[in-house]
Amino acid sequence: MPSSLSAIVIDAVRPRLIADFWCSVLGWQVVDEDPEVITIAAAPRSWPMIDVVAVPEGKAIKNRLHLDLRADGVSTAEELDRLLALGARRADVGQPPDVSWVVLADPEGNEFCLLSRTVQELQRG
Repeated sequence: MPSSLSAIVIDAVRPRLIADFWCSVLGWQVVDEDPEVITIAAAPRSWPMIDVVAVPEGKAIKNRLHLDLRADGVSTAEELDRLLALGARRADVGQPPDVSWVVLADPEGNEFCLLSRTVQELQRG
C-alpha cells in the first residue's frame, strides 16, 4: 500500500502568526494546539493537515519545498490582492520576469506560489 500525505510541516518563530495566516489563506481552522505545535486543517480529522512547529531560528534560505495555490471562485488578480492583504509579500527566488505564476512569501518568509489559472479554468480544461 502506498503512503498517504498526512501533514505538511512549517517551522516558525511565531507559530500563531503563521497558523492564523494559513487558516485565513486556506479557509481552514485550528484543530489541535499545544505549546510546540499548532495543527490546522479544513476540518477536524481531515487530511492533509499543516503542523506549525515552534523553532528558535528564523528562515535563512530559499525553501526546498513549497505550496502552489490556485484561486477558487475569484480571479487570480483578486486572490493575489487578498493574499497580499493577509500579509503575504512578493518574493524573488530567481524566477524569470515572464513566468505565469507569482512567487509570494508568508509573514516569516516561507515561499509559495499563486498559479495563473484558477480552479475553475483548470476544470474547464
